[in-house]
Amino acid sequence: MRRRIAISVAATSMSVMLAGCGVLDATGSSDDASPTKGNDVKIGLLLPEKANTRYEQFDYPIFKRKVDSLTGGEGQVVYANADADAAKQESQLQQMIDDRLDVIVLDAVDSHGIADDVKKAKEAGIPVIAYDRLAEGPIDAYISFDNELVGQVQGRSLLEALGDAKGTDKIVMMNGSPTDPNAKQFKAGALSEIKGKVTIAASFDTKDWKPENAQANMTRAINEIGAENIAAVYSANDGMAGGIVKALQAAGVTDLPPITGQDAELAAVQRILTGDQYMSVYKSYPQEAESAAEMAVAKIQGKDIQFDALTRDRVDSPTHKNIRAQLVPVVALTKDNIKDTVIADEIYEVSDICTAKYKAECEAIDLK
Repeated sequence: MRRRIAISVAATSMSVMLAGCGVLDATGSSDDASPTKGNDVKIGLLLPEKANTRYEQFDYPIFKRKVDSLTGGEGQVVYANADADAAKQESQLQQMIDDRLDVIVLDAVDSHGIADDVKKAKEAGIPVIAYDRLAEGPIDAYISFDNELVGQVQGRSLLEALGDAKGTDKIVMMNGSPTDPNAKQFKAGALSEIKGKVTIAASFDTKDWKPENAQANMTRAINEIGAENIAAVYSANDGMAGGIVKALQAAGVTDLPPITGQDAELAAVQRILTGDQYMSVYKSYPQEAESAAEMAVAKIQGKDIQFDALTRDRVDSPTHKNIRAQLVPVVALTKDNIKDTVIADEIYEVSDICTAKYKAECEAIDLK
């Protein structure tokens, strides 16, 4: 079954387990197509920034290991991180085109601004797979999470934390970067859950997703609204949640309001343990990164059946329609399911989370 999702507008609220989760493995027989390339593939991986720890800590190493596995160690991953600089990423992409890489996996800093460079890659005969954020231009496929569902999960969790939510309860919305199309979807998903049920007293689009920008925005909100009047904070990701906590603590708040997040960063998991953050959204980076690697290898090796099985969804970007895609499901991460999510998936070991500082909190939920 196919799902069609309009990325530039509202997306579906349903999350479906996809064919990429093991229906067909890109390591399988190549009898389904005549490979256009052997195992000596050269794959470019362009990631957007380092403020969010997931890219360097999870996405890149997981992607690289999977390419190694799929190609018997012969495949090469050429990696570059733009450090939130759109011009730098354009230069990195151009270098990969000049170097005649076989396929490029792109997580765009500026999804609109990169479109012309994606077109250059296409004209050079290099397929581009959009990763995590849907780049504009003639991309060959897209893999990400169900982004509107992420926002919905955050919004529901915020209402759950408030309990008897009243329309007069004032909240602050700390949305992501205006150049990231995912941020618009997170925001839309959250608003679909909370609009009319609480009062949005302040809302910010946070430049480059940077925690320090979120901290400055939150300080402004505190000054305008009053810390004691803020019932909860919608934070689109964990890095910004950390900046929000700092702003509240600097204002003398000791009993923090519920704060949402996303990405299951280690510091956020520890804040959830102590109650400084209410929840995060856990997204299976191994599933996303490994599926992206499978898509890239299958695409360049001409394994059309595997590639089709990995991209059974369809999405629209502002420039192109009916793009092949895989959307990976998500889950709300709270104190109650740390063991069943980030521990079970070996994102962290208990010892990573339960340092001496958090010993009592870990014992309280039998995390050992």
